[in-house]
Amino acid sequence: MSSRKKYPVELRERAVRMYAEIREQRESEWAAMRAVAELLGVGTPETVRKWVRQGQVDVGARPGVTTEESDELKRLRRENAELKRANAILKSASVFFAAELDRPQR
Repeated sequence: MSSRKKYPVELRERAVRMYAEIREQRESEWAAMRAVAELLGVGTPETVRKWVRQGQVDVGARPGVTTEESDELKRLRRENAELKRANAILKSASVFFAAELDRPQR
């Protein structure tokens, strides 16, 4: 089991909004992220930093892969793996049945 803590989406969104609201009141981005982490009880400011950066990507303010694109890519990879497994099963079945057809009848 992973030791990583999974935070609810609502908390992540709230952290990003809070960061945007208090950023100008702090001396640095990191200070604002640290304050948000403390206020919301998030384990580390680094977690808030990742959420903020991903939020910036999602709204187009920063280059990168959006959350939506990432989710779609994961879904397509799972679907691809499932189709490969189905293909392997069908190939095995066709080899089995071809061998049965080639076997002499008694």
